[in-house]
Amino acid sequence: MIDLNLSTAAPASADADLIKDTTEATFMADVVEASQTVPVIVDFWAPWCGPCKTLGPMLEDAVRAANGAVKMVKVDVDQAQAIAGQLQIQSIPTVYAFYKGQPIDGFQGAQPQSEIKAFVDRVVIAGGGEAPGDTLADAVAATEEMLTEGAAADAAQTFAAILEEDPMNAPAYGGMVRAYIAMGELEQAEALLNGAPIEISKSPELEAAHAQLQLAHQAANAGPVAELTDTVEANPDDHQARFDLAQALYAHNDAEGAVDHLLELFRRDREWNEGAAKTQMFTIFEALKPNDPVVLNGRRKLSSMIFA
Repeated sequence: MIDLNLSTAAPASADADLIKDTTEATFMADVVEASQTVPVIVDFWAPWCGPCKTLGPMLEDAVRAANGAVKMVKVDVDQAQAIAGQLQIQSIPTVYAFYKGQPIDGFQGAQPQSEIKAFVDRVVIAGGGEAPGDTLADAVAATEEMLTEGAAADAAQTFAAILEEDPMNAPAYGGMVRAYIAMGELEQAEALLNGAPIEISKSPELEAAHAQLQLAHQAANAGPVAELTDTVEANPDDHQARFDLAQALYAHNDAEGAVDHLLELFRRDREWNEGAAKTQMFTIFEALKPNDPVVLNGRRKLSSMIFA
């Protein structure tokens, strides 16, 4: 067994404000309030969790390397069960990044060092900081702009070229999948996801691509928005019609409208169809960027309903 001696990583005084443990009593101050000025990465772990013992020190090293641009707070889920429950922590390790009091990014499970660094870099940038320069990262960002502008075929080729340089580049792999989705080549996108290297198969970028593929399949069978809208207006308690309307709205690039109807469905009957409204919302949240206003507002409204 490898002895992971955390005390040797850095002097306690140097880490006192940068990396700390929190409790249910101090979580608001350590995370929500502290994240108003600098992003705070929260590591949900437990002493009995093997992968946590590997991930924790790697995450701490990446946070220290950011030189104060991000902080880290550790939550022992055995000692803070209320917090874990409120944030719906279902497995550990789970890591969330908070900024301005809201979650902006996150992942579950052990990750390679390269993915941890990329995650911390994204969080630093989201907080207005500057991550260390990375040629491939710059190339991925430029290719993302290409995809956003509608040049999906060119973007797919460029992502493929990036992957020749770094086959484990999760942002490029996820981008290539999304490029094929944008071109309507759903079978090719699914084949890429199924063939992803195991090391990055559970990365946030590939999870997001998987969610987008799932929504793309739904869009292919989506009904007419106008007709479904009339049906819902005539009978607001027609849950299936409201659910179908949400799918149709998302298929027509109205993610906000889709989430609004799913929230209303959840408000009316959260248990309908085995909690389908919440499940569909989470799929949409995964498909969008963590800091998308639709995601942030949707999560906030959903949380207020759950904990009201």
